[in-house]
Amino acid sequence: MRSRVRPSDELRALAAAQAGVVSADQTIFLRLPRDSRRRLLDDGEWRLLTRGVYYLGLGTPTWMAHAWAGVLVGGVDARLGFAAAGHLWGLVADPPTEIPVLVPATRQVAARECWTFPRERRGVRSAKSPGLPPRTTVADTVVDLSDVDDESGLVDLVTRAVQSRLVGVPELRQVVRSRRRLRHRQRLLALLGDVGEGAESALELRYLTDVERAHGLPQGVRQRRSRSGTEVRDVLYEQQGTIVELDGAVHAMSCVRDKRRDNRALLDGQVSLRYGWADVTGSPCHVAWQVAAILVSRGWTGFPVRCRRCANTPDAALRFV
Repeated sequence: MRSRVRPSDELRALAAAQAGVVSADQTIFLRLPRDSRRRLLDDGEWRLLTRGVYYLGLGTPTWMAHAWAGVLVGGVDARLGFAAAGHLWGLVADPPTEIPVLVPATRQVAARECWTFPRERRGVRSAKSPGLPPRTTVADTVVDLSDVDDESGLVDLVTRAVQSRLVGVPELRQVVRSRRRLRHRQRLLALLGDVGEGAESALELRYLTDVERAHGLPQGVRQRRSRSGTEVRDVLYEQQGTIVELDGAVHAMSCVRDKRRDNRALLDGQVSLRYGWADVTGSPCHVAWQVAAILVSRGWTGFPVRCRRCANTPDAALRFV
């Protein structure tokens, strides 16, 4: 009677590094006999996650285990893409229920269970597949996910990618220009230009486009350090000594910090205005005219213009809310 062969330490370490999964090919390479695999399945120590992939972990397989399984099914040079890569890079909040695994164009892998296997032509994306499990680069992932009609979603995607410090505007711009087929190329390039000017969040971009530009306000300087060097101003209208701070979230400690910052600005002879997401996205025209009123009172010789939202709104209704 042959003695039972247990999985080697090397095989168990490999499974641990792959969220608890290994492929049949990997078990063969690490010299685990087929009858031993069958016995481990029959005894309930292993489970078949999908054809050719085993789960060695305890409990319900995680999303990461399924992500790894998809890469193993895809074979050599397979990598996660689109929403799956976006989730791993922190650009997509929820893990996708359908996991796209990119495979070389010369290979055809049929979709199964929760996996799809779109083929990619060489040269469309970077050949680099960083991370474990392997995935498309941040820049390629952002561009792949940019094919959406939701303007706010696109703004959030691009600003989140840049804020993550994992990719810069020049690299994103280069990828956009290198794609032969790209639905929103001009919109992406314009958005990257705005981010390159210093707008670091979705809220700051909405202020730039929907408040400042849409109403003909002077162009503010973004992310300028205060004279003391201790604070960074979101938007500074230098000639008028006016600061606009854009707050994405408010809580008790930030309120205390903001008051101290505003007080220091007053000591420097500057006035500070503060707006949140609801102000900028819900009432951009009122924000624009309020900022304009302060700028005029502090020396701006221009006058705000009407955008399509406020084209027919009486002046009195726009001055202060």
